[in-house]
Amino acid sequence: MKSLKIVIAGGNGYLGRLLSRYFAERDNQIVVLSRRPLPDVPGVRQVRWDGVHPGSWMIELENADALINLAGRSVNCRYTARNRQAIYASRLQSTVVLGQAIAACASPPRVWLNSSSATIYRHAEDREMDEATGEIGSGFSVDVCQKWERALDESPAPHTRKVALRSAMVMGPGSDGVFEAFHRLVRWRLGGRLGDGRQFVSWVHGQDFIRAVEWILENDSLSGAINISSPNPLPNEDFMRILREATQREVGLPSSAWMLALGAVFLRTETELLLKSRRVIPARLLGDGFIFHHPHWESAVRDLLRQPIHPLLDDHFERLHEPLHASTGERTFRS
Repeated sequence: MKSLKIVIAGGNGYLGRLLSRYFAERDNQIVVLSRRPLPDVPGVRQVRWDGVHPGSWMIELENADALINLAGRSVNCRYTARNRQAIYASRLQSTVVLGQAIAACASPPRVWLNSSSATIYRHAEDREMDEATGEIGSGFSVDVCQKWERALDESPAPHTRKVALRSAMVMGPGSDGVFEAFHRLVRWRLGGRLGDGRQFVSWVHGQDFIRAVEWILENDSLSGAINISSPNPLPNEDFMRILREATQREVGLPSSAWMLALGAVFLRTETELLLKSRRVIPARLLGDGFIFHHPHWESAVRDLLRQPIHPLLDDHFERLHEPLHASTGERTFRS
């Protein structure tokens, strides 16, 4: 892959740090747009933006090879009216203003990858959901994804290939990653099945997430919605059992739906994040010839447990420099 100029909006969240580290280490020119830049990161230039308004940051898109937009308030919160508004605004406003910036470019980026989520599909225990035959669900989270993808589709960028990244949970190293949250439950011997355990878990190893993004950047034939997930989702009961076995914790207390609902109130989150069945298949990537390095959860867990935590992925960066959301004044976490 030749040296590229890649602009990553919302690039100081967990996934942004994964991508910026990977691409910077391969001698690409990386520009991160952030509400509050982090300490200097080798090979990464950071530019301030608010995710809402046009500004001097727009010049960074001129002659860029790729734009990757990861901006958006985390859905790991209670779905109060205020939080719902912040979740919508952080995703839609950033997508709209990036579209405006691309439209103003004399030489716009050739490809724009915009975050979406595999949660756009319905609760599915009965069959797999791919891009062609997957059934769109209902409810708040699904509506967010639909509006998010619509904002991308409607952005005036006729000379830029657009891709909506319907990503599953990305399992990578780092104390603020999703994998560590599950690993912590298992270490505390709370890693039994969640709910009835039949709901499917869609996931992707962090290395495969990065490789999929790189694959999409390189393949001009790929546009529109693309699922980024392991081709082997599995029921939550098996997902947790495999993690317990790899961590050598035989005991894992199960959590019923009512227990999770009660805990979610205290943890200020929603049970949907754990109980919705996501049975997502990356049909378009597989059809294009992409090969996963970690297609099965057993091998992925073993690999993740061997990995050291890179300082760029440790959560002290995020916790010391959590940016305020421009319109709400709340701390903004990116997923």
